[in-house]
Amino acid sequence: MATLSIHFDPAVIARLTSASGDDTIHVTLSLGGGSDVATAAPVIPHGPLATLMQAGLLKPDTVLTFHQRRANRSGRAVVTADGQLIVDGHSSPFPSPSKAAEAVTGNVINGWTLWHIENDGRTLDDLRRELDAE
Repeated sequence: MATLSIHFDPAVIARLTSASGDDTIHVTLSLGGGSDVATAAPVIPHGPLATLMQAGLLKPDTVLTFHQRRANRSGRAVVTADGQLIVDGHSSPFPSPSKAAEAVTGNVINGWTLWHIENDGRTLDDLRRELDAE
């Protein structure tokens, strides 16, 4: 009997866990040749987060969060390998921190100062300043 092995990119897992009951997730499967596991081409980050990622200051699958006490709202996003943000509750990734923040808050807002790295509290703007200081 044949064995089926399915490997999901971490960005796919993040997208699946953030999907709501109304979201449609499309998954495409293809047959690989032979018994070797197909190797995907490396993903090159692009867009506003690319320089931080290329410098190693921001990595794929990094969780970003924010909390606005006065407005009583918070957000969570995951950085994809290509430099976009998958925001909880949204089916499409966002190309910039500000667009991702706007999707959560409903307001035009500076996502560079709003989003924090979950495990250390630094903002994306802090990371940009670290990069500029190097």
